[in-house]
Parts: sequence; C-alpha cells; structure tokens
Amino acid sequence: MLDAAGDRTPTTHPALRHCVALLRLHLASPSLAAARQIHGHALRAGVPPSHPLLAKHLLFHLAALRRAPPLRYAVAVLTRILPDPDPFSLNTVLRIAASSARPRVALALHARRLAPPDTHTYPPLLQACARLLSLRDGERIHAEAAKNGFATLVFVKNSLVHLYGACGLFESAHRVFDEIPIPERNLVSWNSVLNGFAANGRPNEVLTVFREMMDVEFAPDGFTMVSVLTACAEIGALALGRRVHVYLAKVGLVGNSHVGNALIDLYAKCGGVDDARRVFEEMGTGRTVVSWTSLIVGLAVNDFGKEALKLFSVMEREKLVPTEITMVGVLNACSHCWLVDDGFMYFDRMKEEYGITPRIEHLGCMVDLLGRAGKVEEAYDYIVTMPLEPNAVVWRTLLGACTMHKKLELGEAAWSRLIELDPGHSGDYVLLSNLYAAVGRWADVHVLRKTMVKDGVRKNPGHSLVELRNSVYEFVMGDRSHPESEQIYKMLAEIAERLRREGYIPRTSNVLADIEEEEKETALNYHSERLAIAFALLKSLPGTPIRIVKNLRVCGDCHTAIKLISKVYDREIIVRDRSRFHHFSEGSCSCKDYW
Repeated sequence: MLDAAGDRTPTTHPALRHCVALLRLHLASPSLAAARQIHGHALRAGVPPSHPLLAKHLLFHLAALRRAPPLRYAVAVLTRILPDPDPFSLNTVLRIAASSARPRVALALHARRLAPPDTHTYPPLLQACARLLSLRDGERIHAEAAKNGFATLVFVKNSLVHLYGACGLFESAHRVFDEIPIPERNLVSWNSVLNGFAANGRPNEVLTVFREMMDVEFAPDGFTMVSVLTACAEIGALALGRRVHVYLAKVGLVGNSHVGNALIDLYAKCGGVDDARRVFEEMGTGRTVVSWTSLIVGLAVNDFGKEALKLFSVMEREKLVPTEITMVGVLNACSHCWLVDDGFMYFDRMKEEYGITPRIEHLGCMVDLLGRAGKVEEAYDYIVTMPLEPNAVVWRTLLGACTMHKKLELGEAAWSRLIELDPGHSGDYVLLSNLYAAVGRWADVHVLRKTMVKDGVRKNPGHSLVELRNSVYEFVMGDRSHPESEQIYKMLAEIAERLRREGYIPRTSNVLADIEEEEKETALNYHSERLAIAFALLKSLPGTPIRIVKNLRVCGDCHTAIKLISKVYDREIIVRDRSRFHHFSEGSCSCKDYW
C-alpha cells in the first residue's frame, strides 16, 4: 500500500521497525548521541518525521537519559506530530519538562490541551508546580485532576503531598497523605510526607510519621533516613540519632552518600564533632563535595575554625571544587578564629579561582569577620560600599559587634536601618538595650523598654530542648508544667546559691520588662536553658555532657551563668542557640564571649 507521495505506508516501513528496535535496545544504556544517530538514520531512510511511532520511542529514549534530557529536542520531536499527539508522547515531554531547568514549559504544553489527560498526566504537572513553588497552579491542577477522576490515584496523591510540602503547606500535605489507604501507600508516599515535614522545620512530626511507618513494617530507604536524621539534628536528639545510625548500619544503608552527609550534619549540629569526623572518614571514596562542605561548616560553627580551614586545604588538594555553601563555612571559620587577612584572601580566591559571585551570605560573613575582630568602623564602611543591598541580617551583625565593642554611634546607625528593614524584631531591641547598658546610658535603656511596650514588641517566647535517655524534654521560661517541677526549682535555687558564692552578679539589663530588680533576677534565673540544665543535672550521671538546643540567642546573663555552672558542677555543657554553638567547659566558652 502506498501513501499519496508514493512512499511505503509508514507503519510498514522496514527502516521504522529497525530504528524502533535500536531505540529499545539502547534503553538499557540510553545516550543522546545514540538517539540522534538513530533518529537521523530513520529520516534519511525515508521515515516521515511526523510518524507517531518513531516520535513515541524517541521521546521515551530521551526521557530515560540519566542527566538532563534535552527539552528543546523533545519539544521539537513533539511538534512534528501535532496537532494530534498521542497521550503517551505528550506525557513523556511533560515529564522531561518538569525535571528540566524550565518546568513552566510543562504547564504551557498542558494549557494547549493537545491530548486528553490520562493517569500519567498529572504527576509531572504537579512536579513542575512544586519546582516552581507555584501553589496557585498546583491547586488548579489538583482541582482538574479531581474533576477528571484521577486525584484518587496513589501516584497523583504522592505528587500532591510533595507539592504541598514544597510550598510550605505541610498540614495540607499530611491531609492528602492520610487520604491514601494504608495498603496503597508506597515508599514515595512515606518519603514525600516525611520530607515535607523535615523541609518545613517540623521535626516532631517527622519522628511521629516515621514511627507510624515502622509500626506497619514498611522498610525505609536512604531518603527516608535522611529526613529522620534531619529531624534528630533539628531538635538535638543525639541519642536517638545514634540509634538511627546503628539501624542504618544494620540494614546496610551507611554506604549511601546522602545518608552519610546527613549523619555528618546530625553529629555536627549536636556538637559531636569527633563523631562527625569519624563518619566523614568512614565514607572513604563515597565522599562528595557535600560531605566535605558539611564537615567544614560543622567544624566552623562549633568553633573549630582552624581545623575547618585545614580540611578545606585538603579538599582543594583533592581537586574538588567548593560550592557557595563551602565558602560560607570557610569564611565563618576565619571569622571565629579572628583571621581577618585570611578571610579576605579566601574571599578573593572564591571570586577569582572558583568563579563564585559573592552572595549576601558571603558579604555578611565579611562584616562578621571585621566586627568580631573589633574593626567595627571598617565593618560599617564595608557595608555601605558592598555591591549588594545589605539586608537586616547584615545590619544586625554590625549591631552585635557594636554591642560587643561598645561602639554607640555606629550601633545607633545600624539600629536606624534595622527599624526600616525589619521593624519589631525583638532581638534588635535586646542588642541595643545591651549596648546602652554597656556604656552606662540607663535612661536610654528605660526609654527603649517603654518603646517596646508602646509598639507592642514582645520577645519571642524562648524554649530549650534537652535529651535524656532517648526522650527529648522541652522547657519554656518559668515553666512549671513538668511533673518534677518542684525538684527542678529546688535545683535552680541550689545553682543560684553556688553561683553567688563564685561571685556571680545577675545582669538585669538583659530583662526588657518594667519590673523591680529582684523580679528581674528571678526572671533571669527561670530562663528556659537554665531549667533544662537544672533538669539535666538532676537526671544525668556526674560528668555526662549536657546538650541544650535553644530557639533564641543566649542572653549575656545566661552565658555568664552557664560558664560558671560548667566550672562549679564540672560538666561540659553544649548549647546550640539560634546563631551558633557554645561549648562551655571549666568556666569558659568556645565563643570567647562574642556571639
């Protein structure tokens, strides 16, 4: 049978059957070069470029490429079979577009209604919405899928869980997950909801869902365990993290590089630097740039700056290229070691040798580097001449340096910018109040406190977490909800008495409230980290390190008190606050009293 042009009917063209067989054969090890070669051979042999069978197998081959399937090529192949592409070919291009650098192409193609949607249409569209963080488009696709009867499919629901989690709606993600019947849930279902909670800073929910997963005896994989380790790191649950580590070794997942990186992050964020180093060494050839970066950053924030810089030198000798995050860790290490000249050297090398354009995070590190070293005027000059518009974090860094080094004029200049960029941030009021107190401007301290009350600015409620015997306990200021509160407060009274004998005098300027001095002393004594420490002293064996995670910056008075507690009770106390780690031991802190 001949078509209008006198050629063989495309479905019986021998070159077509041969090329389709070749495309199938190469699926085991797909390559773009092979796809182009086979495609070219088919066209030269007279197979029409609009033949749907050729397009179908060619697109399937392109989608199977392990690295960045060529979107432009895929769309060009699809356009040859317009206006009536089969749903399979269209869905394949949607998949390629959704995972590409231009996910919006998937939504644009879907909007043209080139083929009726089927069971495989909606997952790539929802993936594209998640990549774009476009909640409006995602909700529209969700409604359309429900209207067409596809929203009940497990792989569509998995995509919805991922979308809502990526867009920050973790409750919506969990609601969709709950709609999936337990027998129908697969590993993607569990991992999607776990990742949604982990990415949105909901560690308790991660651990709750993980327990549910283990209760139904569903075997986790590396991605599952990364979410669990992230949750343990978030709440400082070192003992639980160690148990997870043992489980990982038992099921053979410690060789997974993602898991290894998460373990490094866990130990570093719990102050277990030696454990982080050990995991890094055990990874051997499985180490990636992320592994090196995780340990460098972990060493830097734990005040092992010189060790971080040594590790970076080894990384460079291994011919590994640092990332933007690596360089943040390197610059932080220089800052914590007060290595100003080295910091500027690394900053220049970052630009010149590695082609990394400085971001606001890198510039903020330079401000911190100068301010920490007492070069506050130079830090101010650096801010006003930096190539990017300084944000509130940069100005807050300067205000902290001014407070530390008693630079009132520059501190007030930083404050004036902060009330424009981030008005009502209670931490800024604390820093400025401490600065006024440090230079003896008590009238201004009082005025600032009245301004806080007038403007309705309240300090964020602080909470502290402490882990004991595989359980995590949370305390808030003045908390009496714990069943052993009476003993905890007796311990606090004992601690206060022993500290007074050591010469401790409460710094009541840290209390931004219009109350009597005696009440201020009491308020300081009941800060959440002190309650957590008192509980740990009561319940842990002598000599055992105490690890605290606090959601706010440690105040100056608590910092002084904890230094003395570490000396009086001969305990190492590790506190992770909002900005850094403090390793208290024998009456001193690793931060050298600047944080």
